Amino acid sequence: MSQYEIAVIVGSLRKESFNRKLANGLAKLAPPDLTFKQMQIDDLPLYNQDDDADQAAAVKRLKAGVAAAQGVLFVTAEYNRSIPGVLKNAIDHASRPYGTSAWAGKPAGVIGASTGVIGTSLAQQHLRNVLAYLDMPVLGQPEAFIQAKEGLFAADGSIGEASKKFLQTWMDKYAAWVRLHAAQRK
Repeated sequence: MSQYEIAVIVGSLRKESFNRKLANGLAKLAPPDLTFKQMQIDDLPLYNQDDDADQAAAVKRLKAGVAAAQGVLFVTAEYNRSIPGVLKNAIDHASRPYGTSAWAGKPAGVIGASTGVIGTSLAQQHLRNVLAYLDMPVLGQPEAFIQAKEGLFAADGSIGEASKKFLQTWMDKYAAWVRLHAAQRK
């Protein structure tokens, strides 16, 4: 059986981030052929094209992690009806300089949680637009706009019973998406 490493990009830096908890909970639902590695983005400098010729060590680390992965999972918060600046900054860094994007061709999953009833639907839509430009095939269905409320997470950090069936289905579809695109890249 092939193994697939998934680079996880959590678009929230908050210590008690719902989205980091969601990323950790989703990893527990994954089939055994997928492993998840969260990419560090909190130490990236602000993107500046002047730095493309000599990227910071943190940028090189991010690009290498994404390049080594067979898929990418974006777990994003929603700030002001869009993606957080820290997430966009990471995306911009790993896509540059032009022609050296680490994202190209990597199958992506997009999901997120917020306390609002529409979850992170608008942030996810904006993110999907960006990922389309970066040549990332993005899992379209099922969409997952998760409301972070009581019971979403169990005491041990796993996904709670009320959401487990839906998120297991989402994870199964994402795993199949990664396998399909990895096979096509061989």
